[in-house]
Amino acid sequence: MGYSLAELVGTETKTSRAPAAAKYRHPENPALTWSGRRHKPQWFVNAVAAGQTAEELAIG
Repeated sequence: MGYSLAELVGTETKTSRAPAAAKYRHPENPALTWSGRRHKPQWFVNAVAAGQTAEELAIG
């Protein structure tokens, strides 16, 4: 009929978020990045444990 389920039931559909921009970059492999959201990646945890700060890993 051309109606969506949301139109028939009267609920609104969720819109997805845009991907978060990267805030941190791996010091040796620039292809590995982290947005600062969700769980910390292991490379970030290891770098901080080795004495680097989050500011040193931050992207420009």
